[in-house]
Amino acid sequence: MRMKALAAEFLGTFMLVASVLGAALFAFPNAGIIGVALSLGFTVMAMIYAVGHISGGHFNPAVTLGLVAGGRFSAANAVGYIIAQCAGAVAAAFVFYLIAAGKSGFEVGNFAANMYGGDFYPLFSAFLIEVVLTAAFIFIIMGVTSSRAPAGFAAIAIGLALAATQIMAIPVDNASINPARSLASAAVALGEPLQQLWLFWVAPILGGVIGGLLGRCLIDND
Repeated sequence: MRMKALAAEFLGTFMLVASVLGAALFAFPNAGIIGVALSLGFTVMAMIYAVGHISGGHFNPAVTLGLVAGGRFSAANAVGYIIAQCAGAVAAAFVFYLIAAGKSGFEVGNFAANMYGGDFYPLFSAFLIEVVLTAAFIFIIMGVTSSRAPAGFAAIAIGLALAATQIMAIPVDNASINPARSLASAAVALGEPLQQLWLFWVAPILGGVIGGLLGRCLIDND
C-alpha cells in the first residue's frame, strides 16, 4: 500500500505540473491567466478523485507538511511523499521541455518558473502572497476533508480553491503554492529561477504549517 501511495503522489504531481506547463507554454496566448488557473484546478480535482483514495491526494510538499502540522498525516511518511512529489514534478517538466523543444525557434527562457523582481513583484510581496495563499489553501483542505463536511465534494472545493490562488498570484510571482511545482520549472530553466527557488520552498511550507495549525485549532478542536 505504501508503494501504491508513493506512486499515486508521483503521478498526481506529474499531472499537476503538466497542467501548469501545458497551459502556460502552449495555451497562454489564448487562454491567459484564467486558462492556466482552471487547467490546474480541474486537473487536481480529477486526480484527487482518481487516486485520492490511495494516497490522500497531496501532490504538494506544502500540503503534506501542512497536514502533518494539522495532525492529519504522519510525519514518518512525509519524506517519502515529498520525494515522490518532487520526482513526479521534475519528470513532467522534462517531458514538457522535450515537447516544447520540438518547435523551431524554441527558447527555454524561465520555463514558467516562479520568480520575484524584474517583471514580477519584489521579494517581500512574493513571500507574503505565497505564505498567505498557501495557509488559506491548507486551511480549506482541512475544512472540506473534515468528517463534518459534506461528503463527496472535497475535491471540487480543493480544485476551485487552487484555481483561485493561481488567479491571485500568477501576476505577482507566477504562483507557486507548491514547492515541487517550483522545483520542476527551475530544474529546466536553471539560472535565476534556480537561485530564487529558496523562496518558493520556504514561503509555501511556512504557509502550509500555519494553515495546518489553524485548521487543527479551529476545525479539528471545535
